[in-house]
Amino acid sequence: MADRLLDMPDDWSRALAVVAHPDDIEFGAGPAVAQWTAQGREVAYLLVTRGEAGISDLDPAQCGPVREAEQRKAAAELGVHEVVFLDGYTDGTIVYGPDLRRDLARGIRRHRPELVITFNHHDTWASGAWNTPDHRAVGRATLDAVADAANPWIFPELLDEGLEPWRAGKVAVAGSPHSTHAVAVDEESRERAVRSLAAHHRYLQALSEDPPAERARFILDHLLAATAPRFGDRNGVAFQLVG
Repeated sequence: MADRLLDMPDDWSRALAVVAHPDDIEFGAGPAVAQWTAQGREVAYLLVTRGEAGISDLDPAQCGPVREAEQRKAAAELGVHEVVFLDGYTDGTIVYGPDLRRDLARGIRRHRPELVITFNHHDTWASGAWNTPDHRAVGRATLDAVADAANPWIFPELLDEGLEPWRAGKVAVAGSPHSTHAVAVDEESRERAVRSLAAHHRYLQALSEDPPAERARFILDHLLAATAPRFGDRNGVAFQLVG
C-alpha cells in the first residue's frame, strides 16, 4: 500500500511537545504520549499561550487560569510532569517571527530533547478545513527553532543565558494531513488518553452538550480508527516525521 504508515522510530528517550494552546497535545497526540511514558520515556510540554480566548462564554482573564489548570491535570494523566507556559503571547494572535523562534529555541536548549513534537503547521487539515493561524505560526516556528537551537550564531543571547546549542534528531507533527509514521496504542494508553482529554472539562463543555468524558472518547476513538487502515489495522496516532 503506497501510503502505508511506518512505525515511529523508538531510538530516543526525551521529547518536548511544543504547541500553541492547552488541549492541542491531547487532541492530536495524547494516546501516543501515554504509550511513550508507559515505556519509560520522558515527555515535557511547552505551550505558547494559556488558551485564554478558547471559551466563548468565559472572559480571557478568567479563562487562562482555568485552562492552565486543566492542562496540568491532563498532562499528569499522561505521565507528563513538566509543563511550561510562555508569557508574552496572546491566544488567537500569535505571530511567526524571530521572537517566537528564539523563545522556542530557548525551550529546546533547556529541555535538550531527542524528539520534538508539534501540531499541524499546514494551511489545512486532512479534511480540507482551514487550520488556525496560531497552529500554523507555532508549528512552523517550531520547525525553524529546532535548527536555531543547534546553531550557536543564531540568537547568541541564549549562550549568555548558559544555554548551549542542542540538535534534536527529528520533529513529529501531529494532526498533519501529510502523515508518514504512526505509534501503535494499546488499550491502557487509550484509556489514559481519554481521561487526559476529559480533564479539559470546561473547554469541552463549551464545545458540546455531551459529557466531557463521552466527547473525549468519541474524539480519540475517531483519531485512532482513522489511522488503522494505513497502519496494518492497528489503532495508532499518526505523525508527519520531519528531519
